[in-house]
Amino acid sequence: MDQVWLLHDAAVEMLSHGLLSATWWQVLLFTLVATHITISAVTIFLHRAQAHRALDLHAIPSHFFRFWLWLTTGMVTKEFVAVHRKHHAKCETEEDPHSPQIKGLKALLLTGVELYRVEAKNQETLVKYGHNTPDDWIERNLYTRYSWQGVGLMLILDLTLFGAIGAAVWAVQMAWIPVMATGIINGIGHYWGYRNFEAPDASTNVSPWGILIGGEELHNNHHTYPTSAKFAVKPYEFDVGWMYIRGMEKLGLARAKKVPPKLALGAARPMADGKTLEAIIANRYEVMARYANELKTAVAAELARVKAQGAVGSARLRNLSRAQAWLHRDDDKIPHGVKPSVQLALGESPQLAKLVAMREELRLLWTRTNVSAEQLVVDLQTWCRKAEESGIAALQDFSLKLRAAHA
Repeated sequence: MDQVWLLHDAAVEMLSHGLLSATWWQVLLFTLVATHITISAVTIFLHRAQAHRALDLHAIPSHFFRFWLWLTTGMVTKEFVAVHRKHHAKCETEEDPHSPQIKGLKALLLTGVELYRVEAKNQETLVKYGHNTPDDWIERNLYTRYSWQGVGLMLILDLTLFGAIGAAVWAVQMAWIPVMATGIINGIGHYWGYRNFEAPDASTNVSPWGILIGGEELHNNHHTYPTSAKFAVKPYEFDVGWMYIRGMEKLGLARAKKVPPKLALGAARPMADGKTLEAIIANRYEVMARYANELKTAVAAELARVKAQGAVGSARLRNLSRAQAWLHRDDDKIPHGVKPSVQLALGESPQLAKLVAMREELRLLWTRTNVSAEQLVVDLQTWCRKAEESGIAALQDFSLKLRAAHA
């Protein structure tokens, strides 16, 4: 009888505390590590390697990531890749599977997972965008065929290791990607944050420190350079996913194909030429980001000058304040309610109006597709001459930098 009670007590102990009899902080540590591995698998394997072909992964990490994602998410590689590629191809349009600009931020935060699931079952999407994804025996007969059995196995493992609290560990694991990737990145990452580049969509960087979501926080950088394996571009930005990729490169387990281009400045050419044009177009987003900084500086200087004249509280000051937040953006990104103030501010400042007009002329160098390269070189030379003859120091300095650009 004593043996029966001992077995009973042992069974109760295992059900309550699991095989590990872990303390609360050990359970918490496991949960944080496990969810971090999951987000790392999503950003490195599914996103950068599979969806964008930004890096090649050795078979060892590739198979580990596939197995881990099967256990912790139930996501099928082909489905994720197809939905994500469509998101980039149709970004901020009615066909975008998950745009908060179209469907609303609330819908992304509350029903983002369902939006993904609906699109993942769209056979047209899978055929058009899901090519070149794993199609071996284990993918067909396990990961795709039994996609949700993996997360069921994960539940059993969590309960076995930690007992009853394992159910909570499992729940956090299951919620991690829907909350972090679907909600924050697909939702907030197209709605709120800062922008380094004027990408042709509403993407934003949620945080300059890409740790919690594996570097995906740097979403504006990614949409600007989608085929780059590295998401950080500024000295103060950190991409933990890239750190792991670099570590795998040193071990011979990965090879990055592309990183964000960096504008190189050398000796200024006497006149802009074909090489100058090539360098400017290759680094057009950085060129426009630098020009945006010049605009911000010019507006700040104009604000200071107007304040010094004692115009505090004036309509002109209010218009300049509103223009300061939007003048560096593309015209179609400026809210309609702000445009009248921006136009009034430009009408009262010939220098700012000139800077904005020259910005649009510069942008035409890579947006016109029906013009020959030779003509574009002539247009660039004309732009530089106008800038240097404008009498505006910011334009003169910027023209000199353009002539110093090297590919």
